[in-house]
Amino acid sequence: MGKHMKRNVGLLAFGQAVMMSGGVLLVATGSLVGKRLADQPMLATLPVALQMIASVAVAVPASLLMARIGRRAGFMLGALLAITGGVLATYGIASENFLLFSLAAVLLGVFTGFGNYFRFAAVDAATADYRARAVSYVMAGGVIAALLGPNLAHWGAGLVPDVEFAGGYVLLTLLYCLVFLVLGLLDIPRPPAFNVAGRSLGTIARQARFVVAVIGGASGFAIMALVMTATPLAMVECGYPYTETSFVIEWHVLGMFFPSFFTGRLIQRFGVFSIMMTGAVLYLFCVLINLTGVTVTHFWAALLLLGVGWNFLFIGATQLLTTVYRPEEQAKVQAANDFLVFGTTALAVLFAGKLQIEFGWRTVNAGVLPAIALVILALVWLRWSMSRESKEAVLGTI
Repeated sequence: MGKHMKRNVGLLAFGQAVMMSGGVLLVATGSLVGKRLADQPMLATLPVALQMIASVAVAVPASLLMARIGRRAGFMLGALLAITGGVLATYGIASENFLLFSLAAVLLGVFTGFGNYFRFAAVDAATADYRARAVSYVMAGGVIAALLGPNLAHWGAGLVPDVEFAGGYVLLTLLYCLVFLVLGLLDIPRPPAFNVAGRSLGTIARQARFVVAVIGGASGFAIMALVMTATPLAMVECGYPYTETSFVIEWHVLGMFFPSFFTGRLIQRFGVFSIMMTGAVLYLFCVLINLTGVTVTHFWAALLLLGVGWNFLFIGATQLLTTVYRPEEQAKVQAANDFLVFGTTALAVLFAGKLQIEFGWRTVNAGVLPAIALVILALVWLRWSMSRESKEAVLGTI
């Protein structure tokens, strides 16, 4: 990659890091804050779910808007809304106002809805042979989020006296201000506008690669989000302090993003199928560990594998999706994909608290097994479909 591309990828990776830091902080503390502020314990994970729902709600508008005004302007708009959300979150916690905290989560989710296109922005500016690596490098910004996200609450503990977790959102707001300035330095091409001459979404969606990309991305993300969101509640029920929860979440997020430094190369060497299948198998090991014990070591090992599995599935699904559309179809296909992926994830997060509180940790983990099986079956079907297409192509030349 040239210097210009490296610079853009670096800026996008920083944006990804800050965006994910906000998401990680909300996952690590949101259900605990929600449990304290909400009238009903079942609403504990509502703020986290609202963040996901907001990201889904803006997925299509954000994609179409950036096709008109450009990636840079769209990302900066999302950052402005995140700054507002950070301020509201701080005030909501300090004033013990669950409604304000929930509204703040919505605004953070809007930024996520825009920021989810950081990885596609890298694809826009990369040559075909570097697209997988460009996506991986941007996603690697999450390594910073692994260190920042869970620890912001610790580092900001004294900023708002006697109010647990509020100081973390003060620091997060400052990071949002910084990312707003950094994103202003982006210089990337505007994504192609929607073109009615392109194929219909229904036609594109009938491709096996599209179906598997969506199943891998949606199921993979939903499984990860469900288990990750339930983990802080499960650890509190087991009597562990927030320091232990922070440690587990930190390693989980490292598992999510540290492999991004080499996932792109692994895809180039072994193929998307092998990497995504490896991710699904890691999910099975995660569930197995969670079902065998509830020590801190069990939580740590399981969440670490869950993170690595998500990385392989999500980056693999993203790379697979880029092979199914033409330039003029890009905006609508990416928007449809993210709507399905994050819509499914939002539902998983919404029910995470209810499942954990009413049915317990074992049920949460056993409940994701059918979804893991769906991903595995979809990948096997993709391999069979690609093999059949290859045979038909060979026969057609005889």
